[in-house]
Amino acid sequence: MKKLLLATLLMATFCLACNTKKETQSVQTSGNPLWEGWYADPEGIVFGDEYWIFPTYSNRYKKQVHFDAFSSKDLVTWEKHEHVLDTSIIKWARQAMWAPAAIEKEGKYYLFFSANDIQRPGSSLYNADDDINHTGGIGIAVADSPGGPYKDYLGKPLISDFYNDAQPIDQFVFKDVDDTYYIFYGGWRHCNVGKLNDDFTGIEPWSEDELFKEITPEGYVEGPFMFLRNNKYYLMWSEGGWTNGSYKVAYAMADSPTGPFDRIGTILESDTTVATGAGHNSALNVPGTDEWYIVYHRRPIPNEDRDHRVTCIDKMEFNADGTIKQIKMTFEGVEARPIE
Repeated sequence: MKKLLLATLLMATFCLACNTKKETQSVQTSGNPLWEGWYADPEGIVFGDEYWIFPTYSNRYKKQVHFDAFSSKDLVTWEKHEHVLDTSIIKWARQAMWAPAAIEKEGKYYLFFSANDIQRPGSSLYNADDDINHTGGIGIAVADSPGGPYKDYLGKPLISDFYNDAQPIDQFVFKDVDDTYYIFYGGWRHCNVGKLNDDFTGIEPWSEDELFKEITPEGYVEGPFMFLRNNKYYLMWSEGGWTNGSYKVAYAMADSPTGPFDRIGTILESDTTVATGAGHNSALNVPGTDEWYIVYHRRPIPNEDRDHRVTCIDKMEFNADGTIKQIKMTFEGVEARPIE
């Protein structure tokens, strides 16, 4: 009798272990990176019942002349939309198209982007004998659907000058609860914010003497991103150097989209067991929930090149006081999450 009872218990334990293993194996995840190819600076956004990610095609500047986009119904299976925008459409862009930022307004889809890596005299990267980066800045394309086809909206950059010493790159457009559209941008360790006019053709001045407000937090380098949660404005940005493993994500919180933004700390850094150089991020929120994801690029180990960066996603969670928990990079990514 004791032997029979023991055998029954062992069999039940074995079956439970098998079932648990099957359940674990059946959980479908996105995996990291999300897709093949070198892609960086990803912006994630929700349009309707779809997640979209618009990344930089990561290559040498003279080859970095187009954008692909990716869409998903569940964060796991992604569809690639090739060449949604390139230099054949944006005639004034000659090289280095990067950091796309998408937003919908009144049925139109606007794709903001940086181009040409504009420099100015005095910069170590300025070459008086080669005008390829003497002009450029932040441009806009427009389409009737997120996947395009896009066309040049202005025929010229929206921002092409250096205000408050901020290089006009790495833009992000944020719609506030009062329907004001703010544009955050800036390289060279300076971050500006401006108010877009109603048709996105220009910037509304803050005053007669101020077109952009500088809101640079401590440690800021580039790549600003903003989201609103529980009436708090979160400004995220990248620190360190984008060409190496020092790249990381920091953030601040404020009661207003214009700050002041006091640095709280970093939430995403290199992990030599997974990847290095994690940065230039955005965030995705499942509509109607408090579920959040961070979308970012990182450098695989081993790293093959300056431009060897891949797009990844992981969960982003919050402490009771609203601060962001440290984010652990994974190879698994996230589980399927359709928008309901």
